[in-house]
Order: sequence, then structure tokens, then C-alpha cells
Amino acid sequence: MKTNQLDYDLPSELIAQDPPEVRSASRLLVVPRASGRLTDSRFHRVGAFLRPGDCLVLNDTKVLPARFFARRATGGRLEGLFLGETATGGVWQVLLKGVRKIKPDEPLHIVDGHEQDYCTAKVLAREEEGMCLLEVQTRAAAETVLNEIGFPPLPPYIRRDHDWSKAEEDRRRYQTVYARQSGAVAAPTAGLHFTEALLGELSRAGVRFARVTLHVGAGTFKPITTERVEDHEIHQEWYRLDAANAETINAARAAGGRIVAVGTTATRVLETVAGRAGEHDVSAGEGMTNLFITPGYEFKIVDAMITNFHLPRSTLLALVGAFAGLEPILAAYRHAIAQRYRFYSYGDAMLIV
Repeated sequence: MKTNQLDYDLPSELIAQDPPEVRSASRLLVVPRASGRLTDSRFHRVGAFLRPGDCLVLNDTKVLPARFFARRATGGRLEGLFLGETATGGVWQVLLKGVRKIKPDEPLHIVDGHEQDYCTAKVLAREEEGMCLLEVQTRAAAETVLNEIGFPPLPPYIRRDHDWSKAEEDRRRYQTVYARQSGAVAAPTAGLHFTEALLGELSRAGVRFARVTLHVGAGTFKPITTERVEDHEIHQEWYRLDAANAETINAARAAGGRIVAVGTTATRVLETVAGRAGEHDVSAGEGMTNLFITPGYEFKIVDAMITNFHLPRSTLLALVGAFAGLEPILAAYRHAIAQRYRFYSYGDAMLIV
């Protein structure tokens, strides 16, 4: 399909810059695939559209404070995004703005949230698309360092400066309440709307829960730049589904419950592990997935989906369009724009049933 079929016009003022005061107070657009009759609601009422026995599948990845700042000896300021650490430790793979200007063996000063020097580093190698290997002069593990100096890796359409107090609030809100497994550099944003109280309410109503892990990578924000969607090279992300959670999902499906993926990340895991043990089952497993779901894909296990509103020309919009039909989804987006829904990571949600 042509990539321009994933285009739509969004007024810039509808791009949410901050989360709602209460997570579950965000709006919820319910999209029934059978009838197409849209319902405007609030996220705290999501249980009204679920049934006892349905299984919500949550991605329990935890976002690292992966955005950091550094200073050159000349005084020039650099901004980086941590992507991973080598097996031996001490060497980070990062996206570093302005890396081409850095001289070989030039010392860099990584700074903390108050712009005080934390440690030194140097670029070992430059890779493609702004990536590089950064040797960090500290014995501490990368996660420890980032927890000291890092900012939440908010997407570029959320405007933030070097405000440490604002970053502390973002650390709390750009994270699901059920985040457990550290490793993501972007949040599974469909899960940001849940509160502990809402999870408890749904559980008491008979909704089951299962957890998967998919460490969301920076590639999730990479737009499709090819003329045809299918020619895009999608990013790989690490996932895991353990045996206990696979059993929960399979038992719910066998009992007639719907499998409700909370987000496109949970969807990718479920569809990656579906159909291995049986036609309607999932199997435990872990590894890297590069599953690219586009219109025409036949879903094996996901029956319903909770998701945010996604950027034009994104792999995420292609996935949602594959699930509900691209034209119905774009019609739902037009409705959401007309009704002044808030879009993207800190924005409102959609339930597709």
C-alpha cells in the first residue's frame, strides 16, 4: 500500500504536552469493528465495554531515564539518548546529536540534572544515523548512572527543556503503574491510562490480566519514509512471554474470553508468539521480534485493542489500520479531531472491539 494512505491532518494544539491530572480521566473513543458506531467515553469507564473472562494483556516494560546531556570542553552542549550497553559494560550505544563535530579522543563531560559534571566519556566509534559507541568513565552500571543523571525519553513532539523539576514529574507519569522490567526507551503509552484502583476494579469485575515484556525502542518513532509501506525496514525489539502468562492467555481464550492487547507493543508480542502451540494458542518464548503488521495481516490471537492515537505515516498507525480497517480508523481519527481529543503519547485512548 502507498505510504501516503497513512496521512491525516492534525491541528498542532491537539498534541498533548502534559498528561491529565488523573491518569484514568483521559477520554476514550470506543470503536466497534462490526458496526462502526463510535462512542465517546472516559477511560475510567473502560470496564463497561469489557466482559467477565476477558483477558487484558499488559506490557510491563519499564522506561529508563535514557535522555541525557553532555558538555564539550569548548562549552558546546550535546544531547544523547541511551539505547543499550555492551556485554562488558562501560560502553554505551547512544544516539548523540552533533556527534560529527566531535574530534577523535575528545573528552566529553556528562552532566546531571543540575548541569554539574558527573563523569567523563569519549566516542569510540561512529555508526549510521547518528548512533555511536560511547565509553563512559565510571564503574557504575548504565541504569544506575541514568537514574542519577537521566531525563525521561519523551518523544520530540512533547516540548521539554533542561528543567529537572519537570523531568521528575515526567519520570512518574511517562511510566505505567505496572512497569517492572527495565529496558525501554519509550513508554507503552496505551497503559498510561490505568491506575491501581482501576486495575483492581476490573479484576473484581472478572477481567483477567496477563503480562508480557517488550522493551520499546527508539525505532518506534521512526516514520515510514519509503513510497510503499511494505518497503519500510521495521525496527527490532526484545520481548518475553513466560509460561505462566501464556497459560493465563490460553485459558482465557479457551473459556470464551477475548484477548485484549493493551497497546501496539503487547499486540506485537502476542502475534509473534501466536499459533506455535495451536491455532488459537500462544507459546512462551523470548527473543527479538521484527513483526511488521500492515493492512491485510490476519490476526491470530488479538480480539480487541486499547491504543492511543498515532502519528501519520507511522508503523503504529499501519498496525491499528490492519486491525480495524484503515478507512474506519481514519474516520475515527477525524471524529476525534472534531471532538478535540488529545493526541499521541500523553493524549487520549481508543478501545477497538
